[in-house]
Amino acid sequence: MARHLVTSALPYINGIKHLGNMVGSMLPADVYSRYLRQRGHDVLYICATDEHGTPAELAARAAGLPVAEFCAQAHDAQKAVYDGFQLAFDHFGRSSSPQNTEITQHFARRLHENGFIEERAVRQVYSPADGRFLPDRYVEGTCPHCAYDKARGDQCENCTRVLDPTDLLDPRSAISGSTALEVRETTHLFLLQSRLQQEVEAWVALHEEQWPQLSSSIARKWLTEGLHDRAITRDLEWGVPVPADTWPQLAADGKVFYVWFDAPIAYIAATKEWSDAAGDGGTRDWRSWWYEADDTVRYTQFMAKDNVPFHTVMFPATELGVREPWKKADVVKGFNWLTYYGGKFSTSQKRGVFTDAALETLPADYWRYFLIANAPESDDSSFTWEHFAATVNKDLADTLGNFVNRVLSFSRKRFGDTVPAGNAAGAAEARLGEETARLLAEYEEHMEALRFRRAGAALRALWSAGNSYLEEKSPWLEIRTDPEGAALTLRTAMNLIHLYAIVSEPFVPASAAAMRGAFALESDTPTWVTPGQAASLDAVPAGTPFTVPPVLFAKISQEDLESFRERFGGGGA
Repeated sequence: MARHLVTSALPYINGIKHLGNMVGSMLPADVYSRYLRQRGHDVLYICATDEHGTPAELAARAAGLPVAEFCAQAHDAQKAVYDGFQLAFDHFGRSSSPQNTEITQHFARRLHENGFIEERAVRQVYSPADGRFLPDRYVEGTCPHCAYDKARGDQCENCTRVLDPTDLLDPRSAISGSTALEVRETTHLFLLQSRLQQEVEAWVALHEEQWPQLSSSIARKWLTEGLHDRAITRDLEWGVPVPADTWPQLAADGKVFYVWFDAPIAYIAATKEWSDAAGDGGTRDWRSWWYEADDTVRYTQFMAKDNVPFHTVMFPATELGVREPWKKADVVKGFNWLTYYGGKFSTSQKRGVFTDAALETLPADYWRYFLIANAPESDDSSFTWEHFAATVNKDLADTLGNFVNRVLSFSRKRFGDTVPAGNAAGAAEARLGEETARLLAEYEEHMEALRFRRAGAALRALWSAGNSYLEEKSPWLEIRTDPEGAALTLRTAMNLIHLYAIVSEPFVPASAAAMRGAFALESDTPTWVTPGQAASLDAVPAGTPFTVPPVLFAKISQEDLESFRERFGGGGA
């Protein structure tokens, strides 16, 4: 079996993330990782909080805390939410770790030795009112490309164009609000991406056929426009310091590396954190995943479209320039945006449903299923409470939950607390087995290809096949004239429940565990079932004790819907 390295875009430390962040990176990475583990692959799913840069400093300032203390608290708060969503990271690290400092500085030294970093004098925004240079997000203003008046000095949230603070129109300090800004000269390190353009183009050409159209088109757009040399240092108090042994003056000036230089390296560093945390003499070999990784390691990254340029162009340029055998992504799965009633979710503007509030409102499986089944893959998709309620009620409550409850409840009532035997399988069971095998193969195909919406549709079709079989056989009528036939129908349906528990686990892990736990089988491990095995529908033999679990999914009532709209807003952003 292959070794699969999976990473999702690092969530910023400045606050709890919204549903758009969840569906654009961490959740699909978790769904894919769970699926791969069930198939027997060796999987390492790595993520971390992105803790450097101006967002961290600004958020800490707003909270009235030292930045290190703020980041430690915020990391724990985010991790608690991700645990609530049952994201099964192998390690959830921190970009402020000593490991990231060590590896980032190593990358910088190697790039310098290879002629891809140089010092340049630049003109930078300075605020006399604040007594300091203002890097990227410390400057706000109007985007020169789309006229969005809340653009930040590193990137416009509206049109996604990468900016420098000096590009903004009508700039102001994010600290004091002062508009009395000056432009002064200072020195920074620049990564000479222009010298690596051809190498990046060749690397993209080798890999882009495996990427979704969104990722490849964004990479090609950036390459067509040409790679520009970019400053990789900032005037901040918090970040990976420039190493004094290589750049003594810049280190003395307190320069730190730009967050978009050290954050992608944090994937590697978080893997070293995972390795170091074992403390067992090296059974976790982080280098085997990243440095001179063999051909069995397949690396898949998940991120929203605004992060795609950094992972398809900028970080590959960094890795190529180091001239060392660091593992690069095989697949970059980019996502469009999930909107909230047509407007953007926004961490900074507190618009939309945030993940902690989501868990306070309904169990994680409701959100996991809805988000993945409606993932914004081919285009942006919109979250509305009406769509959410309709999906939960139809797919989860009626199609899956009701099937489980009525089969087990009826069987216990008529045949007791063990799986009934009944007749041998007949023509209806043969047709169901063929349909189940076909739909499961379709589900597998979409999961392997990272087509999550289509995988969700195939999973839903599997659930529907069970309902169609139950309606066809009608055991509540069948039992009046053919008790053994009704027993066969219920035994077959119970085997479907067990199958659903296994194949639904990547989408709804808590509910899948409840379905598996209904049957007293020797093994409760959700090992994958092949289409051929699924067709036989005999994993749960007659005589197996079972229990009826609590209702898996409660319907969302009209009153619930109205309260959600009132609490979170609805009908427009």
